[in-house]
Amino acid sequence: MVRRILSPGTVEAISRTFQKLNYSSLGRMYCDEGDDAFWKDRRGPCQKLGIKLAEVLRGRLRPRGRSLYVGAGVAEIPVLVMETIELGRSVAVYNLRAEEVSVLNAALTGLPLRFISGRAQSAVGSFDHLWIASVLNDPEHFPQLSALSYGRANPVTFDPAAFARERRLVAKLAGTCLDKLRRPALVTTSVEEIPWITDWCARRKVTCFVEPNEYPTALVGDPVCFIRIAGARKRARGVRKGVARLKGW
Repeated sequence: MVRRILSPGTVEAISRTFQKLNYSSLGRMYCDEGDDAFWKDRRGPCQKLGIKLAEVLRGRLRPRGRSLYVGAGVAEIPVLVMETIELGRSVAVYNLRAEEVSVLNAALTGLPLRFISGRAQSAVGSFDHLWIASVLNDPEHFPQLSALSYGRANPVTFDPAAFARERRLVAKLAGTCLDKLRRPALVTTSVEEIPWITDWCARRKVTCFVEPNEYPTALVGDPVCFIRIAGARKRARGVRKGVARLKGW
């Protein structure tokens, strides 16, 4: 897949947005001991890696489509700006922290996108792209599941009952969002979250393909990847009932 370089206007809009962010407020949200010092060494890489990821994603999305973002924040600003400005796409961007949403939207003045304070499960309509990165293994909301996923689970203190509850919640969250996809579709997710996506596909007998390349991120550090989800199966001409072929991407 060819990497599409972003236009100077898009890069300038991304840079302007990062300059307008209130890093003192964001620092308190992203780090217990944080203020604007939290972003001193992260602001540059976050913007730079975000632009690189936006360039990669640009070649994978159709113009004027629709994307659903789950738990998005500062790191997703470059890809969101790319989608709305360069591809003319509509984006539904959800974040549970109302204070962070307010800070992000204040920096997005003049751009055709807004963050929504709420649950992505409430999004209305269908989408051809789902962004769900570093959400299903979030240690703040799913501590037992996160510990197991990242290989940090302590056999002495691990709580299997709590893990079972978290697993049910995560499966429901992932399933509700994936059910909103209009196939064929693309999912952007962290490498650690791949099993949730492929399990959903297997349960629904939907073909998917996990692209082999991984792309670094600046804040959480989880590399992200792309998963292509196939369209509905169609019966080929001249073949008996029940024999189907896979619709192209």
